[in-house]
Amino acid sequence: MKIAYFHGFASSGATGTAQLLRIMLPQDEVIAPDIPMDPQEALPFLREFCAIEKPELIIGTSMGAMYAQQMRGFRKICVNPAFNMSRMSKVLKPGIFKYLNGRKDNAKEFRITKETIQHYFQMERCQFDGITDFDRENTWGLFGTDDDTTRGSYDLFRKYYPNASRFEGGHQLNERALRTAVLPLIKSLMKIE
Repeated sequence: MKIAYFHGFASSGATGTAQLLRIMLPQDEVIAPDIPMDPQEALPFLREFCAIEKPELIIGTSMGAMYAQQMRGFRKICVNPAFNMSRMSKVLKPGIFKYLNGRKDNAKEFRITKETIQHYFQMERCQFDGITDFDRENTWGLFGTDDDTTRGSYDLFRKYYPNASRFEGGHQLNERALRTAVLPLIKSLMKIE
């Protein structure tokens, strides 16, 4: 199976989560793009990426889960989705910041401006537009019981999608959460095929 992994804010496709998925799923192909920081670039980039790569499953965490949810027509797992990035002032604030992982373009830093934050706000207002019956049936949400970063995301997700569950863990997706929550869900989805 081809799996696309969408990383969280300030990270890259070289994140340890993508590497862990490759180790845990050696029979599958895990691809992980570097997502642009501005949603005006990120959404078209990810839609084109998915159109070209045609992943059988998309897994996203935090910001990546928010973007994964918007990939209509694909089966996806959204882990601790950050649906309200524009209101996360501890994370999304003007300034220059360092990437947490190496990126393919070798960029070390990125800039967040007031315009970037406004772009997130504009995108968030329509992020649930165009959901189809296929999307409702093939989108799963996983929510950490100790996630203080994306409060309210579970209830917002449940307004649109029936497949939501909680797992023991926080906002960051670690090896334990991958093994106990994400992998069992992937394996159950593989049996559906």
